[in-house]
Amino acid sequence: MSTEAPWPEGFDRIVLDRVDSTNAEAARIAGELNYPTWILAREQTAARGRRGVAWANPAGNFAATLVMRPGGVPAWAALRSFLAANALFEALAMRVDRTRLSLKWPNDVLLDNGKVAGILLESAGPAGQVEWLSIGIGVNLVMAPDDVRDAAFPPVSVAEATGVEIEPEEFLVILADAYATQESILTRLGFPTIREHWLRHAARLGEVITARTGREEIVGRFETIDEHGQLVLETPDGRRAVPAADVFF
Repeated sequence: MSTEAPWPEGFDRIVLDRVDSTNAEAARIAGELNYPTWILAREQTAARGRRGVAWANPAGNFAATLVMRPGGVPAWAALRSFLAANALFEALAMRVDRTRLSLKWPNDVLLDNGKVAGILLESAGPAGQVEWLSIGIGVNLVMAPDDVRDAAFPPVSVAEATGVEIEPEEFLVILADAYATQESILTRLGFPTIREHWLRHAARLGEVITARTGREEIVGRFETIDEHGQLVLETPDGRRAVPAADVFF
């Protein structure tokens, strides 16, 4: 197997033939790990996305979780979703024309405006602290789910959209290297540089979008994300910082 990046120093990896969910496996073994560890599954039997929604994971697609001890408060740990998004963008851009890729707040990667990858963060620890953090990543490398109907961002796959074929284990090496770079940037330069990187590839920046929370629908011009990773919209009622929502174009 040839790869275009070395395995990053300071990270471990576990490759499983079959597991219920890589995030579930991360929760089970987090206390036993000495280093940030990538868990890759060739097959998942109970994959899930945000809010517990089932995530289809056909053979050949990418399903992995990075489990780590980030330290700090939950808000600091949550910023890793932007590191993961940046790393995903750069890893995919190694094989796909980067002009076809974009980042959709808060945690999706788009290919030709269709969802090609998603990120799921989960954590555990005492109140106000993060003992461990799991960053689950799913990428449609070979096949997009065919049971998704009327999606605002219909799922697409790398192979079907571009003809490019990538093996999951090969993609893991590329992604792990890209993610390690993002962690290094965070350590040396802080979140502002991560934020700038993310904004360079943000979908519909400067355009009017809709953010739907559990309580309201907010329509406004997508101005930026702030230092906490919140979506900032300029609305008819003034500037709004949105901590969590589903975004629609």
